[in-house]
Amino acid sequence: MVKKYALVGTGGRAIFFYTAIARDFRETACLVAFCDTNQTRLAYANTRLEALGHPKIPTYLAHDFDAMIADTEPDEVIVTTIDRTHNIYIVRALDLGCNVITEKPMTIDAPRCREIFDAVERTGKSVRVTFNYRYAPHNTKIHELLVSGAIGAIHSVHFEWLLNTQHGADYYRRWHRDKRNSGGLLVHKSTHHFDLVNFWLRSRPESVVAMGDLRFYGRENAERRGETKFYSRAHGSKNAEDDHFALHLDRNPQLKAMYLDAEGEDAYHRDQSVFSDGISIEDTMGVMVRYRSGAVLMYSLTSYAPWEGFRVMFNGSGGRLEVEVVEQSYVNSGGEQALEGALEARSVVLRPLFGKPVEIEIPVGEGGHGGGDPQLLRDLFGEKSEDPAGRAASHVDGALSILTGICANLSMRTGQVVRVDDVLKV
Repeated sequence: MVKKYALVGTGGRAIFFYTAIARDFRETACLVAFCDTNQTRLAYANTRLEALGHPKIPTYLAHDFDAMIADTEPDEVIVTTIDRTHNIYIVRALDLGCNVITEKPMTIDAPRCREIFDAVERTGKSVRVTFNYRYAPHNTKIHELLVSGAIGAIHSVHFEWLLNTQHGADYYRRWHRDKRNSGGLLVHKSTHHFDLVNFWLRSRPESVVAMGDLRFYGRENAERRGETKFYSRAHGSKNAEDDHFALHLDRNPQLKAMYLDAEGEDAYHRDQSVFSDGISIEDTMGVMVRYRSGAVLMYSLTSYAPWEGFRVMFNGSGGRLEVEVVEQSYVNSGGEQALEGALEARSVVLRPLFGKPVEIEIPVGEGGHGGGDPQLLRDLFGEKSEDPAGRAASHVDGALSILTGICANLSMRTGQVVRVDDVLKV
C-alpha cells in the first residue's frame, strides 16, 4: 500500500524528507501537499520536486492547514516547522485523523508536551519522532554492547558534544537564537543526545541539575574580546565581508531561493550576526542527570569548538566503554554537498576489567548523521523490517528526551535540582 504524506514547514529540514520520498520511496510513499507560512518557499519546494521528476503538488498557506487535510486526505503529516509550533500541527493533524512524523524536538516545554499526549490518547493516532542518531551503526552498536552486559551494570556516563564554528554558529544566526522559538540548545539540539542516553541505558531521567551561559556569541562577548565592527545581518553589510562567521545568502543559490528571495513575505532574516544583540540561548552548558536505573550522566555542550562530534564514556561494574566520533561540518540548507553529521572518524574501545582493550569494528554507514539517515528513512517510508534494538521513537521517547532539557532550563533559572516527574509525568 502506498501511504500519502502531507508536509508542513518547507524550510531546510523538510528537504531531507520530501527528497527521499520523491526520489527513493515512490513504491511505498507519495507526497500530496505542502504547507507553509511562506508562498515563496512553497514554490521553491515544488521546483525541487520537479527537478527530481516528481510532479508539482498542491500548496497551502498555514491558515489553510485544515483545508489541506480535507482536500488531500493524507495518511500521515510530516511536521518540520519551527519548534514552538510543532505542537499546533501535531495536535491538529491527530484530531483530523492523521498519524504524525515530527522532526525533533517534539516540542519545547511541558504544557505543549501535555497537549500532544492528550491528543494521542484522545485520537488513538501515533506520533513518530525522527531520532536519526539512534540508527547510526556506531550508536546502535553501543546499545548492543551495553545491553549484552559488556561492561556490567552502568554506573556513570561522561558525554561531551561539540558543535564547531560553522555548524554551531548557525544556531545563532536564525530563529533558534530566540529561546521562545527553540527552547535553547538543551532542548533543540541536546534532545538527540539525551535520547541516545535514554536509548543506551534503557532508562529514563529522574532528576536534573544544570548550569549554562552565553559566553562566546552575542555582542557583549565580542566587545569584551575587543571587536569593534558590528552588523545586524550579513546581506548588504560591509562589516560582514571579512567576518568568518558571516553567512552570505546571495552566494548560495539554495539559501538565496529559500530565504533571501522569501523575505518580502515574512521579514525573516536567515543571516543574522552571531555577535549581535537579541540572542537568548546559551552556548556553554553543563548538565548532570540521575536516571531511574541509578546511573548518573555528566553532559556538556559547547557550540564554538574547533571540531564537530562527541566523546562518550560509560563506566560499569565490569569495565569501561569509550567512544569518539568526529563529524563533518555543515550549514543547514547550505546544499546537498554537505551531508548533516556525516562521519570523518570514529573509535569504539571496550576496556574490560582485568582484560586487554578491544577495538570494536563497526560497518561503515553511508549518509548523514553517522550513517543513520538512510536507515531512518527506510524505516519511515519503506518496507518495514525487524528492529531488535527498538530504534523507532514514539511520542513517549520524544517527551523523555526533551524533558531532560526542559528540566535543565528550569534548573539554570532557579539554581535548583529539578525532579522530572514534578515537571511532567510520562
